[in-house]
Amino acid sequence: MYKLVKPLFFLMNPEVAHHRVTGGLKAVNKIWGGSQLVKAAFHYEHPSLERKVFGLTFKNPVGLAAGFDKNADYVDELIDLGFGFIEIGTVTPRPQPGNPQPRMFRLTADEALINRMGFNNLGAEVAATKLKFLKKRGQVIIGGNIGKNKTTPNEEAVNDYIKCFDALFDVVDYFVVNVSSPNTPGLRDLQEKEPLMHILNTLQQRNLKNDISRPILLKIAPDLTDSQLDDIIEIVQRTGIAGVIATNTTISREGLHTSPTLTKETGGLSGKPLTKRSTEVIRYLSEKSNRAFPIIGVGGIHSASDAQEKLAAGASLIQIYTGFIYEGPALVKRICKALVG
Repeated sequence: MYKLVKPLFFLMNPEVAHHRVTGGLKAVNKIWGGSQLVKAAFHYEHPSLERKVFGLTFKNPVGLAAGFDKNADYVDELIDLGFGFIEIGTVTPRPQPGNPQPRMFRLTADEALINRMGFNNLGAEVAATKLKFLKKRGQVIIGGNIGKNKTTPNEEAVNDYIKCFDALFDVVDYFVVNVSSPNTPGLRDLQEKEPLMHILNTLQQRNLKNDISRPILLKIAPDLTDSQLDDIIEIVQRTGIAGVIATNTTISREGLHTSPTLTKETGGLSGKPLTKRSTEVIRYLSEKSNRAFPIIGVGGIHSASDAQEKLAAGASLIQIYTGFIYEGPALVKRICKALVG
């Protein structure tokens, strides 16, 4: 079915297509029996798919990466597609419109996307309210991906992460600290050792003050050097956070086949061109740390074999986004079936 409608969606502006797809999911969900039909088509359950990672039990290891549902608008509908976990955001303390449009571009010859969305979202309080009133609450693990507002100077960034952390604490199962998006000016500077230690230690101290703590993960860029990855390993171990998400989008444009008219667009590149590098980062972190912490692998997963490669490299869980757009919602089921064998 997706192969039939995909050409129509790909004629549209990517953001318009996104809203048509998510709007369609909502419409189907409102029809009597619609949710059950979607689940029947896309769910695949098997006891061997269950994973216990950083204290949480995932019904399967395939998650939806942050960016698809920034404001927690579609969690109920996305649950029906069979994901083992869903990550909302990136959420910032205050609402912000993001960067001017157009800000997302398809590189179809490379099965890739370039985006410079710029953390467009309605703010942490709005996302928290929507999560609080989910109809299907408790049916899936939910992560909260948090960032800073564009206008917040880096010296005050920790306060933005605290505000998001506090707002979402009661409605998410784990947190992801996003300091690796290339689309907020200066954000990646926070990946440096000193500011990153400060943010993570502050959140950990706040986390441990609660009767119930939440796993905190760090999302990193694929463009880090081996030396910087060594620092990441040290930071994770010193701060005691739960793990790492590897990786975010890349600023590299090497080896692309799409017209330079598109590849010159600024923003983060995702999709198949990222497959190899994200796997390299996963393997490096896993081997150099002696598997000391869990890794969620993301980047260029367009098939079951891509997913298996990430897991073999050392990932405990995986996430998809661009592959979901190019391959359709059946990708989750195909991966799960392949993992069962």
